Amino acid sequence: MAKRRRLEAPSTADMDKIEEEFRRETPARPSAGAAPIAQVAADAAAAFDPIDPEARAALAKLQTAQEKGLLLLDLPLEAINADAMIRDRSMLDQAEMTELQISIAANGLRLPIEVFEIAGEGPQKYGLLSGYRRFRAVQNLRALRGAEDTTFSTIKAILRRPQADADRFAAMVEENEVRASLSHYERGRIAVIAAQQGAFANAEAAVEAMFPVASKAKRSKIRSFALIFEELGDLLVFAETIREKDGLRLATALRQGGEARFREVLGTGQGTDPASEWALLEAVLDEMADLPKVTRKGGRPRINVPKPGWHGDDTLVLSNGIKLRKDSDSHGYLIRLSGKELSPDLIDSLMEEIRHLLERPKL
Repeated sequence: MAKRRRLEAPSTADMDKIEEEFRRETPARPSAGAAPIAQVAADAAAAFDPIDPEARAALAKLQTAQEKGLLLLDLPLEAINADAMIRDRSMLDQAEMTELQISIAANGLRLPIEVFEIAGEGPQKYGLLSGYRRFRAVQNLRALRGAEDTTFSTIKAILRRPQADADRFAAMVEENEVRASLSHYERGRIAVIAAQQGAFANAEAAVEAMFPVASKAKRSKIRSFALIFEELGDLLVFAETIREKDGLRLATALRQGGEARFREVLGTGQGTDPASEWALLEAVLDEMADLPKVTRKGGRPRINVPKPGWHGDDTLVLSNGIKLRKDSDSHGYLIRLSGKELSPDLIDSLMEEIRHLLERPKL
């Protein structure tokens, strides 16, 4: 007779082990109680794209065009900060601006402006990159039409994405060079400003980067006018009228250490128009060159700017251009004053000072 095998119930530890192995070998359902067909339907819904392939391709092309700045935007004037960058043009010719406004009013804006996005709060979300004259012309037309007329409340613009300040300055200069050539002084001025704002290491680097296609000789001239702006720009009023050859002479004199003397004569305020301002500069150029003064026939006479200090025993020239000459005759002593800075009020004050000086009690 066979011996019966005795069965023993598994312990709690054995049951936990069996359950753990079962769970490891059996994949869990994503959702408790969900039928397999429900999971299939959920996966299909997640993968479904309602946009057909052609529409998806068109949307991708549109996004690419926007990133490349190929889309034309219609922006409100209030959304654009025209002074987000210092402009390369230092002057706007009023006659040309009027002509441009008439053209835009009659035919619309043929060429859009260029803008770039700017950070910060407020309504102005874009900075003006190029098209300063066109933007101002549209602004003027809107002001003339009044707030009720919305014809010129927006402007056509292209969004650019320059990578750095250097790219912005280069783009602005390039656009103006193509449409209307800048003067050498305007080129030098914007190169210095771009360097001062940190876009370039110095003015030399700015000239090289902003005028890459210019000849070596042209870049040299721009650097000369950049020097004029650096050393005399705050005193020159009619710098844009300086001819190329005159500007090169002036830059040479500045390199030879003439800055202090030029600033001295410009500070007298005698340069009230382009001719008189250049006459002041030319007088110093002649001093530095030690050239003999040649009497010219006709034309505007040169302005002779004497150096401050005593000239002989009887004439004293002040740094502001006032000249004092002493003299005497049978009636006593005379002091003759001359100079543009003199005024009746100044003479009255001077008389009071002389009175106090002469009435001072002797010690």
